[in-house]
Amino acid sequence: MLKPSKAGSGKSTDTSGMDEFGYAQTLDRSIGKFASFAAGVSYISILTGVFQLFYFGFAMAGPAYAWSWPLVFAGQLMVALCFAELAGRYPVAGSVYNWAKRLSSGTFAWLAGWLLLISSIMALGAVALALQLTLPQIWSGFQLVGDGTGPYDFAVNGVLLASIMIGVSTLINAFGVKLMTKINSIGVFVELVAAVLLILALAWHVVRGPEVFFDTAGFGEGHDLGFFGVFLIGAMASGYVMYGFDTASSLGEETKDPKRTAPRAILRAITASFVLGGLILLGGLLAAPDLADPKLGAADGGLHYIVLSVLGGPFGKAFLVCIVVAVIVCTLAVHAAAIRMMFAMARDNNLPYSRQLSKVHPGRKTPTVAAIVIGIIAVIPLIVNVAQPAIFTILSSISIVLIYLSYLLVTVPMLRKRLVRKWPLPDDDTEPGFSLGKWGLPVNILAVLWGGAMTLNLIWPRPEIYNSVPPFEWYLQWGGVLFVGAVVITGVLMYRLKLRHQTGVLAEHAAAVAAHPSSGPAQTVTAAAP
Repeated sequence: MLKPSKAGSGKSTDTSGMDEFGYAQTLDRSIGKFASFAAGVSYISILTGVFQLFYFGFAMAGPAYAWSWPLVFAGQLMVALCFAELAGRYPVAGSVYNWAKRLSSGTFAWLAGWLLLISSIMALGAVALALQLTLPQIWSGFQLVGDGTGPYDFAVNGVLLASIMIGVSTLINAFGVKLMTKINSIGVFVELVAAVLLILALAWHVVRGPEVFFDTAGFGEGHDLGFFGVFLIGAMASGYVMYGFDTASSLGEETKDPKRTAPRAILRAITASFVLGGLILLGGLLAAPDLADPKLGAADGGLHYIVLSVLGGPFGKAFLVCIVVAVIVCTLAVHAAAIRMMFAMARDNNLPYSRQLSKVHPGRKTPTVAAIVIGIIAVIPLIVNVAQPAIFTILSSISIVLIYLSYLLVTVPMLRKRLVRKWPLPDDDTEPGFSLGKWGLPVNILAVLWGGAMTLNLIWPRPEIYNSVPPFEWYLQWGGVLFVGAVVITGVLMYRLKLRHQTGVLAEHAAAVAAHPSSGPAQTVTAAAP
């Protein structure tokens, strides 16, 4: 039976410090249950992801692409359940990295953290770019570059708006977790209320029945795999949205009663996002005035265009303002998760300039240097791609491939340990906050199969994803494979040749007492990696 483990056996499910994991408590433990849930919801951010990529899914596979939403949810729920079990034991900053440390070798653990760090930095830019899809539709004055009709107006203006947003996010995250979570919680509340109201408004304006979801409408004709081929491409629009639920656990060191709060927040975040996002997709497609309108499959149209067409005037623009709020809090959450990953790896002396990157401001109790560094680095891919009109799908695709790979570096070793009966761990003096029980093995197997299949689908060098506009060059089409390969190879070489020889908890972050047996031996900065 899937259930949270119950307290009452005399075993503690919460500690005021981090000594059982070998770390000192240096971050501010102030996040409550709703703020933890809000962190996961804002990272997934249905109003950001669904609106940002609806046009892409519709352009590829038409209304029937919506079937990818429950498919992706089912697969990602298996991953989330595995993560909830891990969060119930290890609610530590840089969740995926720290989980992999306890499930596999030093190299694979470091690679899991490296991939998720790089992907989070790229995702930060990709999310901030979503402002370009919304702000100019609210007011033309937000089109700061040209009038939007030039070949590069859209991309250049998007990069400018995204860079401003990342700058604001850097300031907020550097100031402290209390300010970030307060803004985030308010924003998520607005997002949830807006999502419900939008669902009701679209339902009121429905003009067709659900039969459109069973009609391929000619999509897939001429494709080698028919509709299935274009559906696999369109499914990426859903795959790009439903991830980042591990953020609730990555903020575990700053969460009250994290071993119980984090697992619930992970599962509630992905479930709420599935329900609300699915109903928005359903309502939008059933309420669209004309499914043959080419604007539905255009980057400057899509679901935004449907909302404005159906609700019109001030009501439509009011919902677009709510989408902007969602983009803002999503940017904050992605930035916060990237900061915790960089901090977690740096305090283990597992990054260049670790001592500086792991520095925690004594007053604000937040990794200020990491916040600033990530903000600066996140702008670089935007500038490099400033003249690329397909910047949205390219950045999204590469960042999501890296995320799925990092998730596999947790679920695969977790499955291996289950098969040799080394997971779940034997009882010790702490009670895990969540347990899959007898369902653990089948859930874990499905999580691995899903993660592998989705990774292949995402990295497949299709021109529709990686080279959809001129110039058509082979290296652009294979750009995803080449970039991901370069990131993996660079990361492995960095770790094997240098970083593994210096791995060990920095003195200023080490616990005053020995680590808990379940977390492995605590290391000093001079200890060698295993």
